[in-house]
Amino acid sequence: MKKLFVDTNIVIDLLSRRDPFYEEAAELFSVADKKQVELTVSSLTIANTSYSLLRQMDANKAKSILRKLRLILKILPLDDKIIGLALNDETFADFEDGLQYFTAIENGQELIITRNLKDFKGSKIPSMTAKQFLETME
Repeated sequence: MKKLFVDTNIVIDLLSRRDPFYEEAAELFSVADKKQVELTVSSLTIANTSYSLLRQMDANKAKSILRKLRLILKILPLDDKIIGLALNDETFADFEDGLQYFTAIENGQELIITRNLKDFKGSKIPSMTAKQFLETME
């Protein structure tokens, strides 16, 4: 099964129903729900997503949504080694992108799914949008 590392923006697109990106995010998660791919995120994505959801709803509803999300994807740890790699890397100007990237690298992910391909242009792992990936499955 293909291991796909999902960037935070895709998760927020799904849970916040952000147009015009919601449809492709929903389809990607549907493919994972059918066990055709394994979706992973960093623990940082859960924290960032919670922050985003709390701007739209109360804490209990946000936690309920995140509990359901955990059933579909695997959450990867963010540890001291990953933080060190991101801090010492010159490839990623955005520290958060570096954290995401090194989480994917350290956990053997095959592909990064993101809406912002330019953020991962220095990546040793291929990156695609959700739409691009879904088109490869057709």
